[in-house]
Parts: sequence; structure tokens; C-alpha cells
Amino acid sequence: MKALYSDGTVKECEDELRVLRHTASHVLAQAVKRLYPDAKLSIGPAIDDGFYYDFDKEGGFVPEDLEKLEAEMKKIVKENIKIETFTMSREEAIDYLKSKGEDYKVELVGDIPEGEAISFYRQGDFTDLCAGPHALYTKAVKAFKLLSIAGAYWRGDEHNKMLQRIYGTAFASKEALDAHLTMLEEAKKRDHRKLGRELGLFAIMDEGPGFPFFLPKGMVLKNSLIEYWRELHVREDYQEISTPQILSQQLWLRSGHWDHYKENMYTTKIDDETYCIKPMNCPGSILVYKIHTHSYKELPIRMGELGLVHRHERSGTLHGLMRVRCFTQDDAHLFIAPEQITDEIKGVIRLVDEVYSKFGFKYHVELSTRPENSMGSDEDWERATNGLITALEDAGLEYIVNEGDGAFYGPKIDFHLEDSIGRTWQCGTIQLDFQQPQRFDMTYVGADGEKHRPIMIHRVIFGSVERFIGILTEHFAGKFPVWLSPVQAKVLSVSEKTFGYASDVAAKLKSAGIRVELDNRDEKIGYKIREAQLEKVPYMLVLGEKEGDDGTVVTVRCRDGSDAGTMKLDDFIAKVRKEIDSRS
Repeated sequence: MKALYSDGTVKECEDELRVLRHTASHVLAQAVKRLYPDAKLSIGPAIDDGFYYDFDKEGGFVPEDLEKLEAEMKKIVKENIKIETFTMSREEAIDYLKSKGEDYKVELVGDIPEGEAISFYRQGDFTDLCAGPHALYTKAVKAFKLLSIAGAYWRGDEHNKMLQRIYGTAFASKEALDAHLTMLEEAKKRDHRKLGRELGLFAIMDEGPGFPFFLPKGMVLKNSLIEYWRELHVREDYQEISTPQILSQQLWLRSGHWDHYKENMYTTKIDDETYCIKPMNCPGSILVYKIHTHSYKELPIRMGELGLVHRHERSGTLHGLMRVRCFTQDDAHLFIAPEQITDEIKGVIRLVDEVYSKFGFKYHVELSTRPENSMGSDEDWERATNGLITALEDAGLEYIVNEGDGAFYGPKIDFHLEDSIGRTWQCGTIQLDFQQPQRFDMTYVGADGEKHRPIMIHRVIFGSVERFIGILTEHFAGKFPVWLSPVQAKVLSVSEKTFGYASDVAAKLKSAGIRVELDNRDEKIGYKIREAQLEKVPYMLVLGEKEGDDGTVVTVRCRDGSDAGTMKLDDFIAKVRKEIDSRS
């Protein structure tokens, strides 16, 4: 696809879909200005799964407006308007935008560096401040859909005016659009906020926005994940530690977090001194390391921590368990000698692969390099980046480079999971850090009897236990594997005659370590089965007179509606225990 760039050149674009979606955002803005001339324009970028445009419109938009705007967009596309670009001087641009009443665009011009060309794109009766690129004609936007309306503060600042954001998506073909819309419909059914409420897993209260409450069944799920995490880390020779949630501001100044991350940190006063609620676990791990003098013979030292961290997130970004203000980080910090870099990173990669495979996730890998807001020497960054590259190549992993998205103290490897309906989630990360050991004067005694500087690896696998639960809920649509299911079997009595047998069966399952619920209510068995299916319980044991008279058999139904038939109770217990023990 050829695209028009802001310098007036026409050439093949590198990202056809992004250009298409950016053009679609301008077609939307043109439709808004045609139908609502008094609406003011803000910004309208392409995003990973579509586009949006922010408007300031008196009275806002309502869902019914989307249909009108789509119809107008189709007219604009059918008109096949040629798209042109031109530049203005700063003064000309400001005068032009003021004459149109586009206050937000005037402010944006002020952000453009002196001497840089100020480019506009025009399509017929519509002109917009924009850096491009765009399609050559509006007919390129063939397959699109407006999806939703949301509020968005100007520049993301809650002190600014709330604008109206219209989200949409666009694809190169109707088939691709239809497939995406089908996925979105499936995603609605799987929404972890909806399922979390229906299955009694967690709640978000008005009294604590962004601070999730885990309910009893949610805690069973969370603890099952943590138990799995602990077993793996014991096997891999990690030592588990726990560090305080509140530590002196001086620590965070020394680590560099205060200079690079303070906007996201909560603080408090203790004895007239400033303390910080930790947003990360690493400084605490460093203090643990420094308690003792270490020898090269001890390295690598692997410390794991399930640390509760707090980060200030803007209210508009909070989203169920996916974006919260406090979460449990399945953190680990490895303190290693330089010659151990490759082997240790490969060991973490192997562990990450094992965990994601357990849940059926495919994934891709990105290498994130030095950001602008970083600390440390060029030499250290080059060594750290090359260390990650060597480990990735030795592990045989393909990766793409994500320029400038590393942590402020080091480059990182990010793992992006693909769930069962094709969405991706960034979860695991491995960060190689030369900076913190220097800032905290960390040492170990080498074979030569001299002090040497260790290197630090930061890594998570789940990332956030809470967020991972949200991802798993949507990945499995609430139908968790048996080992994770809060209730693994439900015993359903057909009538009062089998109440006693049902109670005995439930007790035997419980003594075998199976999480069980007993339903001895005086309700029709069909109602009980449907209710258990809605609760996503893996197995239902239906106990009628025949089973009660025998006293050793159960009739087993599965949550997908299939009937596994009648089997010996002991055989059923052995089957479920095998699924639990193998975490299949």
C-alpha cells in the first residue's frame, strides 16, 4: 500500500494497517465535523487494535450517534476524496487553527519543536493538524466499525477537561474485520470482571478503587497458583524472602526509583521522615543480599519474593484485575557473576516456557533496549544488551527488538502471551541490571580473594498474580483446569432419599483432597445441574436411588454437558486426583 507522508512524498508504507487506521480516524473526524460542526478536535491516533479520536462536544455523544457517524463515514469513503498534505509556519498554523476555533490543536502546535515543519492533511472540506502518513484516497478505508464511546481527560491529566473518545477499528478486508468483531464478541463473554463477579472470585469496591478484594473462591484460585509457583522455585533452588512494604525515601533515592518513578509511588510520613510504599521489590532484595558477605562459591544466589506492591495509576486506566493499584508480584532477583549471565538467563527462559506451556499459552518474545530516561554508562548498557541477545540466541528463541522500551536501569526480555482467542498480553520479563549493584556497592569475594561486583537479574513469570488470574479467567472463559478450579466437584442429590449417601460421598471426596460442594437442597435435579454448569464446576456427581442403593457408585456429568456415565466412587477419586497431581 502506498502512503502519503508529511513531506509530500508517496511511497510504500511499512505498516499498512496502521496507515489505514490512522486514515480511518480522520474519516471519523470529518464525519463528526459534518454532523456536529461545533465539536472541537483533539487527537486521533491509530492504536494496536484500531483507532480512536477525542472530541470536545457539548452534551457529548450517545451510542445512537455511532450509527449516524458510521453512515457519514461510508459516504466520505464512497466520495473517494483525495488526501493532500501541506505545511505552515508556526504563526500561520496558530492563526489558522484559532480561526477554526480548534483550541486543542493550537496547544499541540506549541509542543512542536522550533524549526520543525508543521504539517496538515486535507481531505475535501476537512483539514487536520497531523504528522501522517495517510492513504492517498478515502476509499482505502473500506472495512471499519465504530465500537464504543468513553471519557478521556485531555492529555491524560485528570485536572483537565473530560473529552469524549470514540473508539473504532479498521481492516484491509471485510473478512478480517468480521473475524475481529467475532473475537470482540467472544471477549465480552469472557470478560474477567463479569466472570469474576458471577463465579465469586473477586470484587472491586467503591471504597478502594484499584484495590481488589479476593473472595473465598478467588483465594483458592490465587493460592493454587502460588503453591505451583513455590514448588517450581524450590525445585530451581530459589530462596524465598519477604521484605517490608514501607521503606525510607532514602532507599528509593539511592536506587534511582525516586528520580525515575516517583509519580507512581505512594508516600507517608513516619517520625517526620518520608517513607515510600514499595512499587517494586528489588531494593528490598538488595538489602537482604547485603546483610552478609558473599563468596563466588555461593553464586548464583536466587531470591524469590511474592511481594505486594503499590503503584499509583490514574483512575481512568483502572480495569478489573488487569490494571490495579496494588498487586502481588511473583518477583525474583538473581545475583550472579559475569560469566553466569548466559546460563542463568537461559534457565529463566526455560522456567518461563514451562509455566506458560502448563496453561496452553503460545508466546512471542521482544528485546527492549535502552530508554531515553535511563541511568548508567554506554559500556554497561552494551554489555547488558549483548548478554540478553546471547542468551536468546543460545536458547534458540526468535525475537523482535522493541527500541527504547527497556527499564531505566537495564534492557529486558518481555514475553507476550497469546490467549485462546488470539489476544496478546505482556506478562513475563527478564531484566539485566548492572546499575543497582553499583549504586548499592554490592560485592562478592572472588577466587582471587578480591572484591568483585555482582550482576543482578530481575525477573517475573506471572508478572502480577492478580493480572495473571484475570488473563487465565478470560483464556479459559472461567472453565479452569481441575487443579485450579475453586470447586472441583459438586455432589447433587436427586431426592431426599439420597441425602445421606450424598453427604458421605462429599466427605470422602474432601478427605481425598478434592475441593467439593454438596447440594442437598430440595430442588429439581435439572435445576441443580444447570446451576453447577453456570458455576463452571468441572464435575457433577448426580446421586439417585440407584446410586444410593449401591453405595459405591456415582453418575458423573461434566460441565460441558457431556455424560461420563456411572463409575465406582474410588475410580472417580483416582481420576480427579491424577488430574490435580499432574496439573493437567
